[in-house]
Amino acid sequence: MSIKNENDIEKNKADDITILAIESSCDETAAAVVRNGREVLSNIISSQIALHTIYGGVVPEIASRKHVEKINGCVRAALDEAKLRLEDIDAIAVTYGPGLVGALLVGVSEAKALSFVTGKPLVGVHHIEGHICANYIEDKTLEPPFICLVASGGHSHLVYVKDYGEYDIIGQTRDDAAGEAFDKVARAIGLGYPGGPKVDAAAKEGNPEAIHFPRAKTTEKSYDFSFSGLKSAVLNYLNQAEMKGESVNINDVAASFQKAVIDVLTEHTIEAAAEYGCDKIAIAGGVASNTALRARLEKECKDRGYTFYRPSPVLCTDNAAMIGAAGYYEFLKGVRSGMDLNAVPNLPLGNRERRYHGRS
Repeated sequence: MSIKNENDIEKNKADDITILAIESSCDETAAAVVRNGREVLSNIISSQIALHTIYGGVVPEIASRKHVEKINGCVRAALDEAKLRLEDIDAIAVTYGPGLVGALLVGVSEAKALSFVTGKPLVGVHHIEGHICANYIEDKTLEPPFICLVASGGHSHLVYVKDYGEYDIIGQTRDDAAGEAFDKVARAIGLGYPGGPKVDAAAKEGNPEAIHFPRAKTTEKSYDFSFSGLKSAVLNYLNQAEMKGESVNINDVAASFQKAVIDVLTEHTIEAAAEYGCDKIAIAGGVASNTALRARLEKECKDRGYTFYRPSPVLCTDNAAMIGAAGYYEFLKGVRSGMDLNAVPNLPLGNRERRYHGRS
């Protein structure tokens, strides 16, 4: 990465900046056109959910091949919907990590090729930074600092957003991410993939107080998360019921499990906001579309006089509009990537991000 001089940065601030963004970190092939970081001119997403459902989860090799098939079409569709040509674009932003390395390489290669052919600047974007920046699209009045809970299939982060592009990780998962726990529990109770939406739907028909599952506590005053014990507790409950020949109410299991996850996510987020003196709380990532989590955080924020920000569900799942938003703020800072930009599957975010069991 390189940073241009201050005169270039000031010029960028004075002009409209239109970003073509590409996202291919997992199983969505996406392209979008975003103006000034907040106005979405197009947001094209080609989902692979149906393809991977039969395997019960994402198969990396299949995801990569499908990205190769779809990415050119997504880019063309994004430009067409925005009624723009490549010549009208000011820069090209692309997710280069974290994610599945093969999937990331497809998007990075596409972006580098477009940058090389057109001469447009290339900006590498952190995937999780993109999720956080989805909130800027949803609410154009939001500005840092604020606390953001990022919860997805691969990540559970509690982030202090100090400024645009400046992040301090104050909590993260030590084992399973929240979304990963949702997927594994959904599979165990026969709901299938993708687990998050299916558990959310089943929980609406169940009693969240029916079964008491544990809430993991890490060290005192730590904002870290741990969901592997909760996942194991659900599996033990199911195994014991099977050995005893007892029937299991799937909806009650889903509701009780979901409440255990939401209790921990919410409590840590609210406590962090109080400690850091933030009266603005945002959520991001696939799990941020969970209806119970959104309702719980909205209530907790309202009770304390905090402002609660949450992207629309389409901006919670992987998409390129959020990459365009993040890319815009990187572009303003003068960040430029070279033709040596590579996929970084475990790319860390901000300060104080730690690694547990090889996870980012």
